[in-house]
Amino acid sequence: MPYVTIPGDTDLQLYYEDSGGDGRPVVLIHGWPLSGEAWAAQVPALVDAGYRAITYDRRGFGRSDKAPDGYEYDTLASDLNELMTQLDLTDAVIVGFSMGGGEVARYIGTYGESRVAGAVLAAAITPALCITDDNPDGGMPMEGFAGLRDECRGDRQGFLEKFMTWFFSNPSELTITEDQFRDVIRITGQGADKALQDTIIAWATDFRDDVAKFTVPTLVIHGDSDNNVPFPPSGKRSAEMIPGARLHVVAGGPHGINTSHADEFNRVLLEFLGSL
Repeated sequence: MPYVTIPGDTDLQLYYEDSGGDGRPVVLIHGWPLSGEAWAAQVPALVDAGYRAITYDRRGFGRSDKAPDGYEYDTLASDLNELMTQLDLTDAVIVGFSMGGGEVARYIGTYGESRVAGAVLAAAITPALCITDDNPDGGMPMEGFAGLRDECRGDRQGFLEKFMTWFFSNPSELTITEDQFRDVIRITGQGADKALQDTIIAWATDFRDDVAKFTVPTLVIHGDSDNNVPFPPSGKRSAEMIPGARLHVVAGGPHGINTSHADEFNRVLLEFLGSL
């Protein structure tokens, strides 16, 4: 199985999958609490259209090493940079779903766009979810993020089942099959406790300075019935902040739009890629 080695006091192995080929690289960054498997509905569509699809499991999740620390966005973006550098990806499109949008933003904000041809923020937590004095239009105060973390710490399995029910409901009706839901729960079982808990707090990161540095073409795609990352404080604001951003709102779309509305998601993603 392929791994990228993240150097450090103790090297970390980051699991990835690469379809290969000569097409433009499309790097798919998963949301919480999933893994690269969450892109199962997108990879075949991308490959069939001639693109090189690359997924990876965030540190602490999926088949990547369960690191003792590093669950904040400077480190997570550094992991993405190692992947981009070690695979020597250029002219790539980076697609961040949910908390994966934070990696896209912090990567561009820190490492620039020399390897990047476009960006996609899908149901993403950007630009700044935490309500503060200078960010009154966020989605939740810091106490809310801490409360979610404490729920996960106190009853991991119960919290994951509840969270993933919200994830795929619009807002109250489950939009995927029971088999799909059970498979999602299986994937969540691969995450380390510390990774699950610490990254919840990371969702409160302010990415406004990072998003302000976007100059590449950007697609923002978001469901209008997202329970987990409501559209007004996130996708709507990101689209307004990024000059020329293309916005697509999925009618009746829950948080997990890449699964629940896979055909629409893929169509919009491929149209965006084809325009670059």
